Amino acid sequence: MSEILSQAEIEALLASLSADEGSSGADFGSPAATPVGTRANQKRMIAYEVYDFRRPDKFSRDQLRTLQMVFETFARLCATNFATYLRVPVHIELISLEQIPYEDYMRSLKESCFIIFASPPLTGESVLEMEYSLVFTLIDRLLGGVGRPIERNNFTDIERPLVIALAERALMAFRSAWESILQLDPQVESLETSAQFVQVAPPSDIVITALMEARVGDRRDAMSLCVPHMVIKPITPRLSSQNWVSASGKRTTPYIRHALTQHLKQTRMTCHARLGRTRMTLKQLLELKVGDTLVLNAPTNGKIDVLIEDKLKYRGKPAIRNRRYVVSITDIVTED
Repeated sequence: MSEILSQAEIEALLASLSADEGSSGADFGSPAATPVGTRANQKRMIAYEVYDFRRPDKFSRDQLRTLQMVFETFARLCATNFATYLRVPVHIELISLEQIPYEDYMRSLKESCFIIFASPPLTGESVLEMEYSLVFTLIDRLLGGVGRPIERNNFTDIERPLVIALAERALMAFRSAWESILQLDPQVESLETSAQFVQVAPPSDIVITALMEARVGDRRDAMSLCVPHMVIKPITPRLSSQNWVSASGKRTTPYIRHALTQHLKQTRMTCHARLGRTRMTLKQLLELKVGDTLVLNAPTNGKIDVLIEDKLKYRGKPAIRNRRYVVSITDIVTED
């Protein structure tokens, strides 16, 4: 005799079908079926991830982590370059890293200037954006001021080269931040003061935007980097944290060594030629007047000490050339 389903089994089967759970959850040969409430609870426990088809993700999480490390390195190096250039403490911190449509990025900007730059061998252009208050603060420090911003949204013919000089300092940091992945040669293409003239990507294209906060003295201003997805697309296979870690010990490239050498060669140092020494009492010092003679411990034809940053490095002989006192180096002092 064939088995006939009970009323409870029929209700359980209909509940399972309405919940899209399939017929596997019901035991047709068993007199007891799975309660309907339990299946409803299981349905509510399923986790869903919201996906916006208008803003598709172009980069994986691992690639985003690598990009975050790159832009964090850029922020640190850019702050160092600005601080060295302006002789004032500068701190730049990465606030967020997002992949959004280009039109959303441009819509979020108001009072800013834009430095458009290319990064050969990559094709395409990217944008370095800085608020006017930050730019004028840096320019004021560069010209010897205390760092006061100016309520203005355009540049004079004198200020434009200064802004480009600041941008070149930032691009030096951009090149150094990417060197473990690819050797770039970023170059400034143009300087724009209006967002409507900045067209580095179609409005719907996805771009990587790095929002940063720059602190100069007591002021806090914003700056950002925008790199279109099509610019980075050829090197996306290299954007992995494993490649970043493996290349971390290989960052001392010939280019870096050459750049460091050139910077060190331009370092200014204080040089003193010490003719000799003498000792006197405080009374003798107070009684000195114009025309008095101080007797030094160095002989007339003897050698004098040449100090670099208050450290003895050379010895030489005093002489006169073109009506100027000079020192002819005779010995190099080596530390034991």
